[in-house]
Amino acid sequence: MYNFMKRLFAAIKIKPSSNFLEISDALKKGLKHEKIKWVEPNNLHLTLKFFGETQEDKIPEIVNALKLGLEKHNKFSLQISTLGIFGSKYNPKLIWVGLQPTDPLIQLVSSVHTELDKIGYFQDRQNFIPHLTLGRINKLSDKNLFQNIISKHRENYFQEICVEEVYLFESTLTKDGPIYHILEKFNLT
Repeated sequence: MYNFMKRLFAAIKIKPSSNFLEISDALKKGLKHEKIKWVEPNNLHLTLKFFGETQEDKIPEIVNALKLGLEKHNKFSLQISTLGIFGSKYNPKLIWVGLQPTDPLIQLVSSVHTELDKIGYFQDRQNFIPHLTLGRINKLSDKNLFQNIISKHRENYFQEICVEEVYLFESTLTKDGPIYHILEKFNLT
């Protein structure tokens, strides 16, 4: 019997507001001559845990751990603001927008990681920086223009969201970008 691999991650799905989309469109327009792979608005999410290539028979165990990690958490709100980059000022790799690391979010992430640690899916070594990836930078031809546009939008307020559910997604990579399939939805109380 074959045991297929699936590329998995657990995340909070984000539905962008009109304000969020306006800022995102302004960034895309200002940086249209740069080689940036922008994330589709319907694919915006806050990753809680990236599993990567995972054996299909491990999915029920992951689902159970996520259920246990999320069962005592209530719905909560998050502020999306503060535009930033990963990588250096001279060699940026990623454009992101940050979410305020509120106590409910930090507690939810901690609970999820505690349960996943028990089944061998350990927390990443890096600190959790709640963010949404807006674009992956392939190449910049005008770094000064890039920095000016990022600076112009750095303190923009994007939106507030109500976190009501967490998802386990399967990600299928295609030449046009990833396609996300919901494998499981976990409702917060």
